[in-house]
Amino acid sequence: MTPTRRGALALPALLLAPAARAQEWRPSQPIRIVVPAAPGGTTDIMARLAAAHLQPRLGVNAVVENRSGGGGTIGTMEVVRAAADGHTLLSGNIGPQAIAYSLFRNLPYTPASLAPVANMIRGPNVLVVHPAVPARTVPELVEHLRRNPGRLSYGSPGVGQSPHLSGVWFGQLTRTDAIHVPFRGAGPAAMELVAGNIQFMFDNLTSGIEQIRGNRVRPLAVTSTERNPQLPDIPALRETMPELAEYEVNSWFGLFAPAATPTPAIATLNREVQALLTAPETRARFSTMGGEPMPGSPAEFDRFVRAETAKWRQVIEREGLQIDVS
Repeated sequence: MTPTRRGALALPALLLAPAARAQEWRPSQPIRIVVPAAPGGTTDIMARLAAAHLQPRLGVNAVVENRSGGGGTIGTMEVVRAAADGHTLLSGNIGPQAIAYSLFRNLPYTPASLAPVANMIRGPNVLVVHPAVPARTVPELVEHLRRNPGRLSYGSPGVGQSPHLSGVWFGQLTRTDAIHVPFRGAGPAAMELVAGNIQFMFDNLTSGIEQIRGNRVRPLAVTSTERNPQLPDIPALRETMPELAEYEVNSWFGLFAPAATPTPAIATLNREVQALLTAPETRARFSTMGGEPMPGSPAEFDRFVRAETAKWRQVIEREGLQIDVS
């Protein structure tokens, strides 16, 4: 090939490079990450990790706003109504972004109302009891519940969140009856458990691990298929009783944007989350929380959320659960 010919081929590439850079989205104002739960839970933790990463990388302030209530639906609607320009994000999770579509009759949004940006972390829930509860194993807790039907209460971060459905499914399979007490986030629920105002709860291991390490609550089992490396002596719930052999729940947390957010904005935000997830310090942090990073493209996250929505639809329909958004 002659030098002249090589130059003719190289010229378009040189012209395309600035054009590609010009098409890359950059924020023009502060980024707001809405958390549909109270401070202290994993949804909040993930939002604050993302904000701390995005702020220096994108050169704008990144602020976290907690909008709890309605099982995550209030905060979700705040993002659904926001301008679809990449400057407002939702720190979403399995509750309002998968379970809610089948659980709530009058849900004010649909899966099409949000654009998946990036998954971040996955981890099991953990069944924990107040130290005063006379049960050190799952069979002992079941026996205690059967002796006291309707007298013990369990907390959750809100109606429709995975810890709530974890408790519902547990009660159905073990044929036990306990009172569900919803709170505006995992943090407030955990505080009430430590105070002894509720007797047990299914907490996200990623947010509840510190309460366990501090001996403020007693762990009985994790909801994953296998034991978690952070709690190697604590069994998986499914191995504790024949009635629970099919039991398996993993919670997940990721970022969403309003529908119609430009593809370049989604791509930039996803790329930044991937950088966050591959950082050694992030992997170390997730490991100590009992969770694992969930890297992937927006399309992969979209397929994952659709599969989770279908899974929980089957569980909810089988249990005959449906409620109104409060």
